[in-house]
Amino acid sequence: MLPPQTDYEEAAVAESKEKVEEPRLFKVLLHNDDYTTMDFVVWILESVFNMPEEQAIQVMLNVHLRGVGVAGIYTFEIAETKVERSTALAREQEYPLLVTMEQI
Repeated sequence: MLPPQTDYEEAAVAESKEKVEEPRLFKVLLHNDDYTTMDFVVWILESVFNMPEEQAIQVMLNVHLRGVGVAGIYTFEIAETKVERSTALAREQEYPLLVTMEQI
């Protein structure tokens, strides 16, 4: 038994002339300070940025040794949410952790 014939099988697909722009991306950065503990930074990376422990430790070491570390790259809204969430959690624990975002 053959499938039913449709008028759409040979219809040309209309091509859109609109160009869809890729969303701008932003790096979320954690900055070193003298008060926020390394364990807390690892916890933030695991809980807010969904990093596995080994990767979180590597990023934390970048923050500690280089003064700044990249927690992730996201679209504006997601980056902004992660910055706000990380900052709020740090303040709840009375840490001065600075979390910023920078356009790529």
